Amino acid sequence: MFKSKFKIKLRSFVYCFVVIVLASCSKENQAPTNTTSNVVEPPNKVKPHTIALDVYKSPSCGCCKAWINHVDNHGFESKVHSFDDFPGIKEEKSIAPRYRSCHTAISADGYVFEGHVPAKYIQQFIKQTHSQDVIGLSVPAMPVGSPGMEVDDRFQPYRVLLLKVDGSYEIYANVQSYEDQF
Repeated sequence: MFKSKFKIKLRSFVYCFVVIVLASCSKENQAPTNTTSNVVEPPNKVKPHTIALDVYKSPSCGCCKAWINHVDNHGFESKVHSFDDFPGIKEEKSIAPRYRSCHTAISADGYVFEGHVPAKYIQQFIKQTHSQDVIGLSVPAMPVGSPGMEVDDRFQPYRVLLLKVDGSYEIYANVQSYEDQF
């Protein structure tokens, strides 16, 4: 009787061990999610290559961290520069105050992406050819529901602006729903 109880306990132990090992292995292979909000973004299909962005932000900004997670999960590799006083970068890149937001990303070729610009539009922009009067894209302020600004299931439609050196802009995209961002 002792032998059969021992075999059952040993078999149960081995079964639990195998289940735990398999469960931990499967978690390592899952697609990353945006852990700073309740919203889970669709996983990026394939990353043929990553695009480098230098991101300038305040050290305490949580929405900036969430936006960085968004772009890093969608084909970008961010190098983050956190410091309290970075308006000089916005001045240097000719981002007028009315187009500013909480963080500024700069691509290797010098284009700026101000605020919560969805990765989809940054990728689209980078693939296009632009005249010399274009400096980049902006999502002014911090629209609720934009990448990094997720609050439950709320969403505020917004525009992505194409910024020009002379301070003017054109509408680059109208984002009417959460799904339009991906």
